[in-house]
Amino acid sequence: MMRGGERFAGRMAGKVVLLTGGGGGIGVEAGLAFVEMGATVLLAECDRERGLAAQRRLCDRRPGSGVFLPVDLADEGDVEVLCEEVAARFGCPDVLFHNATLAQMGAVEELPLDAWNRSYAVNLLAPVQLTRAFLPAMRGRDSGVIAFVSSSGAAPHMGAYEVFKTAQAELGSTLAMELEETGIHAYTIGPGLVRTATAEAAIEIVAGRMGMSLPAFYRQNESHLLSAEAAGWGFALSALFAQRYRGQEIASIQVLGDCGLSPEGAPEPSAEAPVDGQAAAQALQRVADTFFAQYRGWKEMNVFERQWVLRDFKKSVGLPADGAAETLRELLRAGPAALGAQRAFLQRLQGYWERQYTLLQGYERDPARRAENSRIVQGWVEEVAALLALLP
Repeated sequence: MMRGGERFAGRMAGKVVLLTGGGGGIGVEAGLAFVEMGATVLLAECDRERGLAAQRRLCDRRPGSGVFLPVDLADEGDVEVLCEEVAARFGCPDVLFHNATLAQMGAVEELPLDAWNRSYAVNLLAPVQLTRAFLPAMRGRDSGVIAFVSSSGAAPHMGAYEVFKTAQAELGSTLAMELEETGIHAYTIGPGLVRTATAEAAIEIVAGRMGMSLPAFYRQNESHLLSAEAAGWGFALSALFAQRYRGQEIASIQVLGDCGLSPEGAPEPSAEAPVDGQAAAQALQRVADTFFAQYRGWKEMNVFERQWVLRDFKKSVGLPADGAAETLRELLRAGPAALGAQRAFLQRLQGYWERQYTLLQGYERDPARRAENSRIVQGWVEEVAALLALLP
């Protein structure tokens, strides 16, 4: 067990997790973490040997806790059979974790269309098919977790992989909005840079095209490397605290930090208190009041305008408006001592308001209104700046 993980033992007792790509790498480590938390893990895996080996590892931790279910996610008929078997034997899973991946490497014009099609089938269509299969039952009981595993975005020679993995993030965001008033939580998580066999095969190709050896690539990125165990625990813990992350695009390292764990499993040091706690509390309240006034206004917009505003906010701040609201509520409850850990969030919020100021200059044509609204938005920026200035 990852050091520090014992605090979460039994927290998912009785839960059923359907984990695709659970035969190795981060997938099997996530499965082990789920088992440590008391869940039963259904390992949907195309490689029989890997799937059975992963099942044995999970059952060594707790008898009966891992079940290998063979499936080729590129085959719609095979996925349909998987869904029927899961429903018949286990009912609707409590957690649907779309971890499986197929890394097709090569320049856009070099890869044949069948490689693009297979990547699309595994990296996007299968998550859609699985979600469609189990979402009605989740709605019926008003509970469930749907986690998508994304990648970092556009990269040379990785188009057939990145295009469909980043599309999963959009799918997660769409679901989160559709499920806003329910007990079902959808979000997207990335593992970070992890030295797995799949990642190494892909990185070796990309690094080679960039004139860099694989060892040189890892040396250059050594400070960003995460172990498969740590990334897996990040995956599992994100499902445990899915309500906190609904609608967000997060990373394993963020989840570990939120749970008081470092990548090595040691407790992180607590944040230092601000120099002037009373002044910081007052400044935080002003920032929160400004945000919540806007937040209420966004909720009253028509659906298309609201979606545009919320999407723009999420792209700027890195989490949805609902997530920002919850973060500010937690800060108000925790008090000034917790502010240091949220410095990056506050800086992104400041950047969002700075962007609103810039956009205002272009779309407000009335000089008097532009001047008045500019003064107001500049005040928001200054409120966050004043709060940040109080942090150590």
